[in-house]
Amino acid sequence: MEKTKILVTGANGQLGRELQILAPAFPELDFLFFDRASLSIADPDAINTFFARERPAYCINCAAYTAVDKAESERDSAFLINADAVGYLATACRNTGARLIHISTDYVFDGNSATPLKEDDATDPINVYGASKLEGERQAIQYHPDGTLIIRTAWVYSEFGNNFVRTMIRLMKERPSINVVSDQVGSPTYAADLAAAILHIITATTPSTPLTPLPPAATKLPFTPGLYHYSNEGRISWYEFALAIRELIGSTCDVHPIPTTQYPTPAKRPHFSLLDKSLIRATYGLVIPEWQPSLVSCIEKIR
Repeated sequence: MEKTKILVTGANGQLGRELQILAPAFPELDFLFFDRASLSIADPDAINTFFARERPAYCINCAAYTAVDKAESERDSAFLINADAVGYLATACRNTGARLIHISTDYVFDGNSATPLKEDDATDPINVYGASKLEGERQAIQYHPDGTLIIRTAWVYSEFGNNFVRTMIRLMKERPSINVVSDQVGSPTYAADLAAAILHIITATTPSTPLTPLPPAATKLPFTPGLYHYSNEGRISWYEFALAIRELIGSTCDVHPIPTTQYPTPAKRPHFSLLDKSLIRATYGLVIPEWQPSLVSCIEKIR
């Protein structure tokens, strides 16, 4: 049986690395992992040549400009990677009949909600990073409306790269006390759980002729394009997240709660990032783990 070809961009990032770990468990999928050095998504000619040659059935776009504070002074770079390049990928996917699974962020919202954020809630980013990601969503849907699935996520961490969990572990070893913001609320996302969810979506939907409707008797789910939200279940603050990390690593570091006003950064952060995941659960039959056991799993891997 012919394998389903999957292109993964941003292969060396947190999500890309987790997809690489899971890949051997899916022998029916043929993964093509590329990082920025081997395939620049900011180069439309390179993208079009690659898609014409390889003709992947799916493109999972994990590539992104994620330096939130630096984006305030590097707007052009952020928009090139997070917006224009997404348009290039969407166009190449449309021209070759591939499906695009694009990763976005809670930062497209202003953070002023009091209830979990739904996909159709009004967007209003408060920093350049969020604005660039929102424009990437717009271009993906504009250029490939029938084949683009966008997953907004939040507070991503893993055993790889720079993230809150790894930073807290390092600081709790180096310092007797630390301050952590306590008035920003959300739910973390373990990148391994998000990777598993994406592969569930791919394997649960039709593996070939991507944009052809399913026959009535098909056992596979239809690929349903559009916006979806995904994070682990639960509601916590960054301060509560830090306390959980401290307990799991057995640290004696004092963790002090502080308001956002006492931790100024070049880019504003949304105060409320809790995402409503009911749509992705209902559409694709996902079981989303609670944040606590996922944090345990990640820290065990780090240790």
